[in-house]
Amino acid sequence: MNIHEYQAKEILKKFGVTVPAGIIAKSGDEAVKAAETLGGDLWVVKAQVHAGGRGKAGGVKLAKSTDEVKSLTEGMLGKNLVTFQTDEHGQPVNVVYITAGVDIAKEYYLSILLDRSTSKLVLMASAEGGVEIEEVAEHSPEKIFKEQIDPTTGLMPYQARNVAFKLGLEGKQVGKAVKFMMALYKAYEKTDAAIVEINPMVLTEDDDIVCLDAKFNFDSNAMYRQAEVADMRDPSQEDEREVKASEFDLNYIALDGNIGCMVNGAGLAMATMDIIKHCGGSPANFLDVGGGATEEKVTEAFKLILSDSNVKGLLVNIFGGIMKCDVIANGVVAAAKQVELNVPLVVRLEGTNVEAGKEILKNSGLPIVPADDLADAADKIVAAVKQANAA
Repeated sequence: MNIHEYQAKEILKKFGVTVPAGIIAKSGDEAVKAAETLGGDLWVVKAQVHAGGRGKAGGVKLAKSTDEVKSLTEGMLGKNLVTFQTDEHGQPVNVVYITAGVDIAKEYYLSILLDRSTSKLVLMASAEGGVEIEEVAEHSPEKIFKEQIDPTTGLMPYQARNVAFKLGLEGKQVGKAVKFMMALYKAYEKTDAAIVEINPMVLTEDDDIVCLDAKFNFDSNAMYRQAEVADMRDPSQEDEREVKASEFDLNYIALDGNIGCMVNGAGLAMATMDIIKHCGGSPANFLDVGGGATEEKVTEAFKLILSDSNVKGLLVNIFGGIMKCDVIANGVVAAAKQVELNVPLVVRLEGTNVEAGKEILKNSGLPIVPADDLADAADKIVAAVKQANAA
């Protein structure tokens, strides 16, 4: 789960990370009021979307007057911001964040994330702040510094000092940087974050260490114990179908193909998409209904897939273990009747109650094409979609 920058800074501030003052606004007048409250003669107007690369896309602007704050805010609100991390449609800007200007002496990159190769957290830093870390990793990997964090001890002060020295900090700057990093780690750990990224972390002209921009991503499996974080979710930044899927505990990710997939189990879902591609087709989604889906859940999954106008065919691939094939079959039949199915449907069932499931499909009166195995199912749905497109 992602959150907005202003929400990330609220969390960081609670744990002692230094952030510049900022106020959100949902209109030009609110933005002017925010700027007047913050004071000063320089402000930053920041579009709040769940995507990086806002600056290059025009989503971060400097304002030297309240009139400019208002015009910039009104120019962002109600628009979609397209960055290198979004699709061509971009993300809607429903709120902007007005922050006070900061006198920057130097910019740095800092993050904490899980290193899956070592199964440990890692503190990662670079003196190349303000630049996408992927660019630094590709062109100057030697400029990225890492400290692996032992899960039994957490981040140690000496590790934070090592990073501070490698970044070129000195004197009292080191102590402030260590305090910053230790607070950042505490925020990461206590909120069940998957990644926290500060880019840039800046050294000010007064030798303060400040978080100028922040990004959090959280482990969705831990949200049951992170109610405050869960309440920060902004569905407007997510695909409507994915939001709908989450209401029924369905694991759904929209893709850009034309063959809808309904599968039980993440691994089988990946294999199903792979074999569709191998047979010359293109999957329209990843959808895992889980191991204990009810008929209602299957029906909703079916309807969700077909709500995508790009879907020209549907492949249901179920291996029944905990999931029973007759339950899946009843759900498929019920859903097909509700939505008035008008695209080819191929169903492959195997496992618990498979014969009962096949009988339900056979006697449904619907034009359901049965398949003997996964390869057969993929061949049949790709051929059916090609034939429908040619008609």
